Amino acid sequence: MILFFGPTGSGKSMQGQILAARQGWRWLSAGQILRDSKNPILLQTMQSGELIDSNTMNKIISSAISNSAEIEKIVLDGFPRKLDQAKWLIESQPEHGRSVGMVIVLDVSEEEIEKRLRLRGRVDDNASTLTEKMKIYYQEIDPLLNYFREQNIRVVHIDGSGLVGQIHDRIMEELVKCNLA
Repeated sequence: MILFFGPTGSGKSMQGQILAARQGWRWLSAGQILRDSKNPILLQTMQSGELIDSNTMNKIISSAISNSAEIEKIVLDGFPRKLDQAKWLIESQPEHGRSVGMVIVLDVSEEEIEKRLRLRGRVDDNASTLTEKMKIYYQEIDPLLNYFREQNIRVVHIDGSGLVGQIHDRIMEELVKCNLA
């Protein structure tokens, strides 16, 4: 599995989809799975900027990984978001048969994110939600990245600014370096 991290609007879904399509892999977006669920409680929680509880997310992601058993690699976007979810993902590897090959962090300035979100116009992309999402992201990301490093998983920071193709090229360069693509 390749894990994508970045604040809302950083382009992780776009880059994850491109990577999966070009490599013949499966893109799994926690946010998209939740939006597609049409579950009013999950949707309301997302719209408030809060995170879904870990047990619920672990079950959702476990099911999505199981449903992708025939695909060589998975690009996991937006999960884990909490340390206990990261530990679950690593500890449950024997059950789902997937190891984490790399963690990619897309680094984008807040100004660029605000500009992108205005263009995207999704219902959960409003000013108050953005502030809450950014706060949660920055609180949660360091412990996650430290945990993955402790597990000897390569964590790579990619400049997420510029054209979509330029960002994809930076990602591919790192994946090729590690024999993951």
